[in-house]
Amino acid sequence: MLIPILHFDGNCADVIKLYEIVFDTIAIGHDYNDSDKILHAEMTIHGQRIYLNDGKDFIKNAFNIDCASHLALTFDTSEELLACYQKLKPVDANVIPFVKTSYSELVGNFMDRFGVLWGFMVVTQ
Repeated sequence: MLIPILHFDGNCADVIKLYEIVFDTIAIGHDYNDSDKILHAEMTIHGQRIYLNDGKDFIKNAFNIDCASHLALTFDTSEELLACYQKLKPVDANVIPFVKTSYSELVGNFMDRFGVLWGFMVVTQ
């Protein structure tokens, strides 16, 4: 599944409150870091699942770009994720190592050689 990810500057909780009212939806899966910033939340807007987080600074530091969004591709298994990644892996990409998180068995971000920022993750049930 292809999922848009929206990155905010520490105000993701406020964005979620607004979007819940405006789009008549409810955010789920709030994971927080030590400074109460949202690492991961999900909501559905007009039938489209989106992910939201307070990771705009992380993306800026990791990829040296000011990015408010990128695309997540979800997989059923780590093996599927890694097989797809190996086919798409650019030689000169700035890759964030894939890691296990509270919301995914395996997740990582990278930029392909065309400048598209991707997040690959295994859907944890």
